[in-house]
Amino acid sequence: IQPSVHKAVMEGRPVVALESTIITHGMAYPQNLSMAREVEEIVTKNGAVPATVGILRGRIHVGLTDEELEFLASSKNVVKVSRRDLPFVLSQGLSGGTTVSATMIAAHKAGIPVFVTGGIGGVHRGGENTLDVSADLTELGRTPVAVVSAGVKSILDIGRTLEYLETQGVCVAAFGESREFPAFFSRQSGFQAPYHVQDEEEAAELIASALELGLSSGVLIAVPCPRERAASGQVIEGAIQQALSEARSKGITGKELTPFMLQKLNELTDGKSLDSNLALIQNNARVGSCIAVALSKLQKDRRKGNLPRREDTTLPQPVVIGGINVDFIAKAQNPVILGGGQTNAGRVRRTFGGVGRNLADCLSRLGQTPLFLSAVGKDEHSEPILRYCHHM
Repeated sequence: IQPSVHKAVMEGRPVVALESTIITHGMAYPQNLSMAREVEEIVTKNGAVPATVGILRGRIHVGLTDEELEFLASSKNVVKVSRRDLPFVLSQGLSGGTTVSATMIAAHKAGIPVFVTGGIGGVHRGGENTLDVSADLTELGRTPVAVVSAGVKSILDIGRTLEYLETQGVCVAAFGESREFPAFFSRQSGFQAPYHVQDEEEAAELIASALELGLSSGVLIAVPCPRERAASGQVIEGAIQQALSEARSKGITGKELTPFMLQKLNELTDGKSLDSNLALIQNNARVGSCIAVALSKLQKDRRKGNLPRREDTTLPQPVVIGGINVDFIAKAQNPVILGGGQTNAGRVRRTFGGVGRNLADCLSRLGQTPLFLSAVGKDEHSEPILRYCHHM
């Protein structure tokens, strides 16, 4: 975690998480880099700390330096990383851009409750037959982060996506003057959002309620693209159908489909879709940072009023009080041990045991941070014991 981001989180100041797939797979260099810098600047101007999430050489980074942004923007062989890809990418020491689901995981682990993106994934058209459903939707159902986006990408089946979000228990609210659920490039989708928040204060109240309940599910705030730069829904729909037909003929599916579709839409609309894309990302950054500022202020006010803090609901640290043993196992090389004072060749192996030590060891390997209390003798075995138990 970048020091400035970590400090802001610890002090309860507003922080906004940003994804990096849009940098690595959404736009070409150098436009992707200038867009990333501009979005971070918008977040900063509106009073929040930007935390772009990316993976560099097998490590998740929450908050990127300008050099790291440039590395991701200009690299050719970076991976598009969703939840399922994280273990492999980290184990192989690879670099990549994080999707909505992977960014949500990193943001939650870093203690950042607000995340801004362009548009989330969803149920693909024909998904009732292909079962092609984005991991973004299941992540929203199990990770308590508020996602600010321009609805879902218009290349998707918006109706089925909203139904799936309901099944996952995700609270969805349109932002602004209308309950109309936005369709990424277009302000109209033909579908109504379940709920509606007028401004950042109402959005902050909604997010705070979700966090305080401890539901373990996220919130989706759907922000329409600015009216003056929204593309015509009819024009986009025609281009989508043409792009989908070409994708099917080329056998393009899975995580390769969205980058292909966005690139094709840009070509078919003479750049209008890309212009709308940039506009909605910038607008989402402005709205999301204002929501993060309002949420931070609300949470500070509530803490001053002695209301229970969310941190108070975490499980206490386990304490193990018990024994630690030093065991010696001696094995003779020959099956028959000679008596009468004879020397028997063999091997001696030292291991560490004890019920207390074993329990503390298991807890630490399960992700806990146990406090292990035990008596330790002042002999030559005490130092090896302490080194062996350093993870407890």
